[in-house]
Amino acid sequence: MTNRAVTIAEVARHAGVAVSTVSYVLSGKRAISETTRARVLRSIGELGYHPNAGARALASRRSNVIALVLPLRAGMHLPVLMQFASSVVAMARRHDHDVLLMTADEGPDGLRRVAASSMVDGMVLMDVELDDPRVPLLRGLEEPSVLIGFPADPSGLTCVDLDFARAGALCVEHLTSLGHRSLALLGAPSVVYERGTGYARRTREGFVEAAGEAGVALPCEETFDEVAATVKDLFAQHPDLTGLVVHNEASVGHVLGALRLLGRRVPDEVSVVAICPDDVAERASPPLTSVLIPAEDVGNRAVELLMAKLEGRPVPDATLLEPRLAIRASTR
Repeated sequence: MTNRAVTIAEVARHAGVAVSTVSYVLSGKRAISETTRARVLRSIGELGYHPNAGARALASRRSNVIALVLPLRAGMHLPVLMQFASSVVAMARRHDHDVLLMTADEGPDGLRRVAASSMVDGMVLMDVELDDPRVPLLRGLEEPSVLIGFPADPSGLTCVDLDFARAGALCVEHLTSLGHRSLALLGAPSVVYERGTGYARRTREGFVEAAGEAGVALPCEETFDEVAATVKDLFAQHPDLTGLVVHNEASVGHVLGALRLLGRRVPDEVSVVAICPDDVAERASPPLTSVLIPAEDVGNRAVELLMAKLEGRPVPDATLLEPRLAIRASTR
């Protein structure tokens, strides 16, 4: 046994073909008969051959790496972020790409640095703000990009996300269909709205438009004491309130705990709908009626769009995923 890397020439000898044939099988740049292709792939598997990433990059002018820009900052719920990240990484590997993680706090300078180094073939960016300072740069970069989220002006960009405005409205429609006439949205932490983060603003807009005068929208922080104070003040000002929408994964359990402290039974006295991943809704007590945040679907779609752009295929400018409501025990 040896730790020496197997060469492409050894694969060719093992398969009984030319080195160029092995190269064409790996690159897909020329049609190879299925019999020959199968023989080459069998030799690759038996010998444990792995293409040299540096040589492949030089030959193709591709790094086979994409950047994922994650928003590791205040107000972002890490478990949900990791769902997005893991889906991007898994889908990128299906396309033979690795993922370079970056943080959003680097802003445009970080994107310039990575683009200038030729480290990545393209970029997926999360936590998009309505007036995002990275957008003008992205429009001018040679490297293609896909945004998970929408700025106020998405022209010239490729964006994908859940339709959060529709999600907010869908929660209102469900509650009003059950007869609720006084509603409230407990949304993202204040810092998220202050940054102008698109998904939070759009959820609030969808809720407010659908609820009209029957609804009130408030930011919601993440600690139990802060949430409990917000919920107590909300019911003191709106004692007839019977429908709550929660768009803050980190505070879902705190909201339910605060309602119990106030003696407000769910769903007998207050119905609660959350916009969150299914696992968060299902673990709650009672299990929450919810609009799914489809992190895996959005992450997969973002990578597929980026790969299409890398291959020169046309892609839609905007991809909005239709929200889906799952009815559980928290609404009546």
